[in-house]
Amino acid sequence: MSRSTKLRLLSVLALVAVLAAGAGLYLFQPWRLVTNREVQEALPEISVPASTPASTPASAAPAVRLLGGGAFVSHEHETSGRAELVRLADGRHQLLLRDLDTSDGPDLRVWLTDQPVLPGRPGWDVFDDGRWVELDRLRGNRGNQAYDVPASVDVTGLTSVSIWCKRFAVSFGAAPLSAA
Repeated sequence: MSRSTKLRLLSVLALVAVLAAGAGLYLFQPWRLVTNREVQEALPEISVPASTPASTPASAAPAVRLLGGGAFVSHEHETSGRAELVRLADGRHQLLLRDLDTSDGPDLRVWLTDQPVLPGRPGWDVFDDGRWVELDRLRGNRGNQAYDVPASVDVTGLTSVSIWCKRFAVSFGAAPLSAA
């Protein structure tokens, strides 16, 4: 093999290596494993569980009602905190994430789903099997956050929340929305 052929071959291999490294960095975004985005939104105060009958006078404002909630279970990444589904005084629904702590990652979303929360590896990829509603991109991997549930969404039967990595179709962590 001539010297110029070897040089061309090495140039092509170097170009392929650079392109592969660039694609890998774009897809996996490994720096996100060591970065954090903290969000501290004001969350509504829950004053009445959903099962408590309303006995407030007509002049009093209706209360924020807890419909269900539970602690996060880790899946692909260590995840902790609490998720709560509430009905606001005006009738709208919100999903509250309290003290969330998970890894930052590429393309993370907040999903309401009808799938059960399974611990460990079996729970990583079940949430896109049934009915799910994407509320929004995850605003931060740490802190308190409130996500509005669109008025068109019937929350009946949506029994869990997943911090879903859309790029790799895997749950970082999930919480059951057990009845209050």
